[in-house]
Amino acid sequence: MENQVVVTRKGQTTIPAKLRRKYKIEEGTKLQVIDTNDGILLKPKLTTMDLFGSGAKYATVEEMKKLLDELRAEDE
Repeated sequence: MENQVVVTRKGQTTIPAKLRRKYKIEEGTKLQVIDTNDGILLKPKLTTMDLFGSGAKYATVEEMKKLLDELRAEDE
């Protein structure tokens, strides 16, 4: 699926509604901006709720501890 967006003078763009719904990106969602060899990757940042319960699909125990520490630091 290919989408085309326009970048404004301020460097802003709009993520198409279909993709926002698919990836549950709502107002206030924080995105990671990752520079890859193929271009720019926008990825929803994990929240504490994403890590609640079984986090095996998101990270190893060590990675989860690191992510939780980072989330706690952001909340301070």
